[in-house]
Amino acid sequence: MKKFRAHLLICGGVGCQASGSLIVKQALVDELTRKKLNEEVQVLDTDCHTFCATGPNLVVYPGGHLYQGLKVTDIPLLVEEHIINGHPVEKFLYKEPTAKAAIPKMDEIPFFAHQMLWVLRNKGIIHPEKIDEYIAQDGYMAAAKAYTEMTSEQIVGEVKTAGLRGRGGAGFPTGLKWDFASKSVSDVKYVLCNADEGDPGAFMDRSVLEADPHAIIEGMMIAGRAIGARQGYIYCRAEYPLAIRRLNLAISQAREYGLLGKNIFGSGSDFDLDIYQGAGAFVCGEETALMTSIEGKRGMPRPRPPFPAHQGLWKKPTVLNNVETLANIPQIILNGGAWFASIGTEKSKGTKVFALTGAVKNIGLVEVPMGTPIRKIIFDIGGGIPKKKKFKAVQLGGPSGGCIPEEHLDLPVDYESIVSAGAIMGSGGMIVMDEDTCMVDMAKFFMDFVQEESCGKCTPCREGTKRMLEILERIVNGEGQASDIPLLEELSEVIKEGALCGLGQTGPNPILSTLRYFRHEYEAHIFEKKCPARKCVALVQFVVDPEVCTMCGLCAKKCPVEAIAWKKKEVAQIDREKCIKCMTCIGNCKFKAIY
Repeated sequence: MKKFRAHLLICGGVGCQASGSLIVKQALVDELTRKKLNEEVQVLDTDCHTFCATGPNLVVYPGGHLYQGLKVTDIPLLVEEHIINGHPVEKFLYKEPTAKAAIPKMDEIPFFAHQMLWVLRNKGIIHPEKIDEYIAQDGYMAAAKAYTEMTSEQIVGEVKTAGLRGRGGAGFPTGLKWDFASKSVSDVKYVLCNADEGDPGAFMDRSVLEADPHAIIEGMMIAGRAIGARQGYIYCRAEYPLAIRRLNLAISQAREYGLLGKNIFGSGSDFDLDIYQGAGAFVCGEETALMTSIEGKRGMPRPRPPFPAHQGLWKKPTVLNNVETLANIPQIILNGGAWFASIGTEKSKGTKVFALTGAVKNIGLVEVPMGTPIRKIIFDIGGGIPKKKKFKAVQLGGPSGGCIPEEHLDLPVDYESIVSAGAIMGSGGMIVMDEDTCMVDMAKFFMDFVQEESCGKCTPCREGTKRMLEILERIVNGEGQASDIPLLEELSEVIKEGALCGLGQTGPNPILSTLRYFRHEYEAHIFEKKCPARKCVALVQFVVDPEVCTMCGLCAKKCPVEAIAWKKKEVAQIDREKCIKCMTCIGNCKFKAIY
């Protein structure tokens, strides 16, 4: 194997590609060729390095120096100084005030230092389109062990010992689910991967599929061996074209290497995979709706029992796990269930991947041990709230989850603790909100999503979410009534008790959690006709506070309709007849002089 004196790992994930990583990579290759260094320095196209909002990202080895936001024009200087002269170019490097070194390496940056990468272990360090690189990281060793050394009972036993719970939201014990399916008597069984990631702000599964597709294939192979299935399907939404392309390539490579198909590892067992593309319906994230969709019907949930482990896809015993759950399986089989169970809490083992987004400095993928406090994720890893604003809440679990306020920042991220606070773990979306967020408007946003995505099969979800959305719209428009809050609570309970599937049953959670912690904001909207966060335009009258205004005139300069009169050394005045309530003045006033 050829040896290089330096390796340049450039992010090839969707986020970095959107920021121009492909042309930056080409510029790197061209510059190294021009300097006659292409035989000494290797440029590797990996996936996202998990710092998702700062691309294009580049990591240089040896040294592990992280460059961010690179442009084509930066490449000649970077090559000359760092690659030729050995001096990292500080102005292009990631800068972290709390890092141990003046020029931090990746493992010294708090965003990375506080994480524990199990599911994301290969992310950003291997080329996801080359099976040999996965194999070099012990890839398919767990599958070989499962197919040649272990019985079905032993595989299920290790997963049970690990205490792995479903990472798709419900947290059902994976080993127990596999045990039920393995004991079901049938000539045909199926293994399904739920890659239909539909929560707003969630991109965990997409990133794992793009970065490490073979880990999912290997996890499904082991599941097939455990329950006696010969066929698997990966249900992935069509909006993930890069993930689908890499999955198809990975499946072809695995077949070529004899890892999929007939008589795997000479064990006499067969297993193969296909991809089914979903059309982006949120309800198809629910397991029975997903199976109905694969069967060629409209994706709608069906009553349980019978449960999928007994009658699932085409009424055959079926195991369905999400991407993150399956990505954990190879390591559990390779290292043992006890190894996995050594991390986490008593009832929530292992690590959890979160998509950290919203009002936080470091947007990206985060993997931490179960039990890590929310505060550590948002402030130590996420870097806190930008622009010196105050933390207000964090939404966990997407439309099916709830808002956690500041008083619960030290809550550990495990299934029971999160539920006790009125939210759910969900698949791992974590949306941070600052002081400028209106919690009533936030609840309306999620209810609008739930109502739009309701399949309409059951009346509580179809009609109940519509009525709740109408009430919320009335409140934010200044037409709220005293009876609205108890009516929202009553409708929430009806939907929770009567909806057919888990998505409908958890749909009211954003409303219930905001009512639990931010009832005063609902009351302000209804009784005072005022939005405390100044976000609901219908309730806002724009006034300049003369005691706070610094007479800088920035609001007048930024107003798109010239509705603000201002002269030097004079307080600005807003013409309400001209004002279109676009919020530009509030957004640009640094002193909060406009209310």
